[in-house]
Amino acid sequence: MLETQRLMEEADAFIRLLHRERQLEDSWRDQRITEIHAEIQSSGSYAHTVEELAYGAKLAWRNNNRCIGRLFWDSLNVIDARRLQTEEEIAQALLAHIELATNGGKIRPLVTALRPASPGNEEIRILNYQLIRYAGYESADGIVGDPDSVALTKRCMELGWRGAGTNFDVLPLVIQIGDRKPRWFKIPDEIICEVDIVHPEIASFSELELQWYGVPIVSNMRLEIGGIHYTAAPFNGWYMGTEIGARNLADQSRYNKLPQVAELMGLDRSRESSLWRDKALVELNVAVLHSFKRQGVSIVDHHTAAHQFGRFEENERAAGRAITGNWVWLIPPVSPATTEIFHRPFDNTVVRPNFFNQAPVPILTRS
Repeated sequence: MLETQRLMEEADAFIRLLHRERQLEDSWRDQRITEIHAEIQSSGSYAHTVEELAYGAKLAWRNNNRCIGRLFWDSLNVIDARRLQTEEEIAQALLAHIELATNGGKIRPLVTALRPASPGNEEIRILNYQLIRYAGYESADGIVGDPDSVALTKRCMELGWRGAGTNFDVLPLVIQIGDRKPRWFKIPDEIICEVDIVHPEIASFSELELQWYGVPIVSNMRLEIGGIHYTAAPFNGWYMGTEIGARNLADQSRYNKLPQVAELMGLDRSRESSLWRDKALVELNVAVLHSFKRQGVSIVDHHTAAHQFGRFEENERAAGRAITGNWVWLIPPVSPATTEIFHRPFDNTVVRPNFFNQAPVPILTRS
């Protein structure tokens, strides 16, 4: 009974918010709340209309405290894939998402909402952290590929997948419905946008043979709208360059390429006070931005992103809405003190609708 009451309250809050922001008729609000209450009392849950789903997903982006790119929240495209039942159907929808989001390099912000968790329905989960992600293999000489992907790579191999064993093998999609055995589906090479990382001035940079995929499609988070939990709702914007150049390729726990970049640059690595890490980090980020733009793939540098976030704040104030944010996530990992965001605090209150982390599906591997 408590769960039913809580769901009604959360649904009411969302419908009232939608009514207010979209300036809908009072009669619509009252009728919709009545309909939802009756549906919850009858089935224990309720279904969003297409319009409610679309606007709720946009609000989830607008409300996400970790995202610096929220200026564009109202441009989010939403695909309603709630009717899909089988792993094959879901895999096809995810492949369609990759193609639509990639858009020839002109990245489209996009979310694909699969059937939400509800009484009588088996939960749908996507085991991938992102729809496109590189494998990580344990070897006698260390990790080949992405260390962050070792556990999932092992699971994929146990399920029958085999990669080429390179540093940049794209993992398959891994889908699980309820307690069924997860199933994997290959992503066709022709729909994957990948960017070769080269430097505009350091010709030898290409010797590192670095690359990265063009579209960051987060697939392991839960979309919550009006008390309804979409446990599989992959979404994307476009990359901020530092996500690749200062984290994915630079972190010691990831590809750890700063020592190799420093060697190419002839930097003194005998002492930390030479700031070789900082110099290498900047040039790696220069290379990432240069390479994406050279190939015509959408990307934003962290200074431009910070200015765009300032415009988002102005818009929110003009609309009479409080601004929330997670300072730790909003500041860029390169030269944060050069951005206005660094110099002031943010209210980290969580507002719904929103995207939330969820407990990962256990990835059990044979010992």
